[in-house]
Amino acid sequence: MARCVRGHFFVEYVRMIRRRKDIDWERVFPAEDLTYLKQPILPNEWYPMGTFERFGVAILTEFEGVTLGAVRSWGKLSAGRYSAENPTLVAVNDPVESLMRLIVMRSTLFNFKAFDIPMLVDRQARVAVTYHMGPVAEEAACHQTMGFCEEVLSLSGATEIWAFFEERSWRGDPTTLFALEWKGPATPVRAPAQP
Repeated sequence: MARCVRGHFFVEYVRMIRRRKDIDWERVFPAEDLTYLKQPILPNEWYPMGTFERFGVAILTEFEGVTLGAVRSWGKLSAGRYSAENPTLVAVNDPVESLMRLIVMRSTLFNFKAFDIPMLVDRQARVAVTYHMGPVAEEAACHQTMGFCEEVLSLSGATEIWAFFEERSWRGDPTTLFALEWKGPATPVRAPAQP
């Protein structure tokens, strides 16, 4: 099955591109991508990752002032919107539970394992990211994912969030891995289930 992204994220790229009427998008995109700029994008439908990648690279190269810092900030903004539309994502005062919920919700965003959290303990996590895109798009997507995770933590009550890349696939590492560390509420102690 082809890799796909849910319309919820796809539409954000489409909106940005549609706003730029000063750019001749026909010289930038193949015909199959242009069709998505002319039709409604439905939040719960699946859209091709190849088009998503080309749209993302175009935003980076055709828009002035788009930096990786801006992409990371956009990831934070996107997380705020997504959590408002999906209120079960954030567990108030429980950052660990919130990140666990994000992993559960991943299958509603991508039809492949775009990211995972192989290590998640109180006040720290490691996030592995693999979008299977070219280096430019992969680097941008990883920064966006980092911002998204930072905002999920912030919304859940974490403070002094610190995020940094430990491995970068776009620089030749076998995978991309970033660390998250934070202060704030500790994971609540849950009572054992009663028999």
